[in-house]
Amino acid sequence: MKHLRTLEYIASISRTGSIRRTAEQMNITPSALTRKIQDFEAELGAPVFERLPQGMRLNSAGELLVRHIRSQFSDFERLQSQIADLTGVRRGHVAIACSQAFVDHLLPEEIAAYRRQFPLVSFSMQMRDHAQGIQSLVTFEADLALLVNPPATAEMTVLMSGSYPLCAVMNRNHPLAQNGPIRLRECLQYPLAMPDRSLAIRHVLDAALARTQATADVAIESGSIEFLRNFTLREQVISFHIALAGPTREGLCLRPLHPKDVPLLALVLGYARGRSLPIAASKFAEQLSRRLAADSTG
Repeated sequence: MKHLRTLEYIASISRTGSIRRTAEQMNITPSALTRKIQDFEAELGAPVFERLPQGMRLNSAGELLVRHIRSQFSDFERLQSQIADLTGVRRGHVAIACSQAFVDHLLPEEIAAYRRQFPLVSFSMQMRDHAQGIQSLVTFEADLALLVNPPATAEMTVLMSGSYPLCAVMNRNHPLAQNGPIRLRECLQYPLAMPDRSLAIRHVLDAALARTQATADVAIESGSIEFLRNFTLREQVISFHIALAGPTREGLCLRPLHPKDVPLLALVLGYARGRSLPIAASKFAEQLSRRLAADSTG
């Protein structure tokens, strides 16, 4: 506990690369912050930063130290949660990294349900996709990650994995706005509002389109699912979203793509391998896993 505040300073400088920016963020003068870092390095017996003209960068010793800092902060948060549990009051904070697809209703619903039971638990959300979500776990920026088709990695412990169909989305006035599954070739008869290649579902769609050897009429593409939903409301285009995170807005119709055309998507909930989750994050993960398992098709 002796160096707790100094360790927070070091972790912040490792992110900002700047004494000045960290000093501004943490309400300390740059000169005082510099002295604290120098005193810590002297006690440690080794420098932890390279002093460069453009700022501060961790050296090898610093990288080891920051990994230790993140681990210690995580353990301390877990200890705080456990101590709070002794009083019968669940406290804590849950940081989540997730694909955009789940911010419309899934996670708001689950977080609200959790906070009705434990109102002293706070949450933070980071929009991450693919490897970025896993990196957020590794750096302890997030406790949990909820991702679509994440890359295989040994750095994440999987809590729950399920299979969900990709759906075609159109406005209620579209000729294809009916019930039941739809074939991809039917969608290709109309202009598409496509997710861009920063999103996992785009890579799935590209592979499916390549198999059809058909030409797609892409009217617009975007890395924002929110934008694509709003555009789909206003024009006779077809967009695509994972079924679990399908649109809830009035005026939109959702139809699952036939699995012969597009395979089911993997939705994975996980945390950093080797980490002990804080109590609040662990309990929320249990609740979310039950919801995801109930909606999974495989």
